[in-house]
Amino acid sequence: MLTSTRELLETARRNIYAIGAFNIYNLEGVRAVVQAAEAYQSPAILQIHPSSLKYGGSPLVSLCLEAANAAKVPMSVHLDHSTSAAAIQFALDAGMNSVMADGSHLPYDGNMQFTRQMTELAHRYGAVVEAEIGRISGTEDGLSVAEKEAKMTDPIQAGEFVRITKVDALAVTIGNVHGEYKTEPRLDFDRLIKIRQRVGEDVLLVLHGASGLPATLISKSIELGVCKFNVNTEVRQAYMKTLRLEDCVADQSDLVPCMETVVEAMQAIVMEKMQLFGSARQAHLHQTPYAQMLTDRQSQQRSKLIGF
Repeated sequence: MLTSTRELLETARRNIYAIGAFNIYNLEGVRAVVQAAEAYQSPAILQIHPSSLKYGGSPLVSLCLEAANAAKVPMSVHLDHSTSAAAIQFALDAGMNSVMADGSHLPYDGNMQFTRQMTELAHRYGAVVEAEIGRISGTEDGLSVAEKEAKMTDPIQAGEFVRITKVDALAVTIGNVHGEYKTEPRLDFDRLIKIRQRVGEDVLLVLHGASGLPATLISKSIELGVCKFNVNTEVRQAYMKTLRLEDCVADQSDLVPCMETVVEAMQAIVMEKMQLFGSARQAHLHQTPYAQMLTDRQSQQRSKLIGF
């Protein structure tokens, strides 16, 4: 069932677990996440990166929205890491529940201005906005930030940033990276505590780069208020590894068996993450009437915008 991203995250934070946001590229990815969520009775987020949005366009968005709406557990659809006002407008018009307005590549003032404008826009649709302070190193989906360009989130700036932009969720940089961790992951939890103190309880905290983080760091992050983890690398690797298996390469008479094997491989990773984040068996905590009310409100807003 299509659900508000805010409801998913606020319920998770209140009950001390986190929601997995899994990057989606195609039908196989959607099936893997939905089947995992239903099997484990877990809420989840179908997350579309700008590169995927550019490639898949409206059909990909429609696929995710329809799959979320038809799912037996609460799910939302989120636009990840968008630096484009046009892409954010497109996502909102298409009915996506939430967007990430990513101005982290800009100077601090530019990031704040871009995020404030996108937040004002998204809030008119009843959508949630995630932003980022600091820069996360690593390479993933066309995003490449060298270690020397990475910057930890400054707690004082974070407090000012959320106060001025009115953003709903903040992705923090505390030692997490995009892609694979080259060394043993270390997260600056003292910094995370200070960020929480500065931004206040109303702001939802997000951690990107959850692929490769050990259980101890995940659980500590959740304990300190993180309620959303982004996952991409490990799921994508399972997809690519499976495509290279002998059975998939040898049998070219029908793609369906190979795609089913791909879904199974990705689903196993997604289920592992749901267990790790503590969201398994938590679907019953989420309130679908609120989600339907939000969906109706978004539909009314879109009708006004296009003149119906």
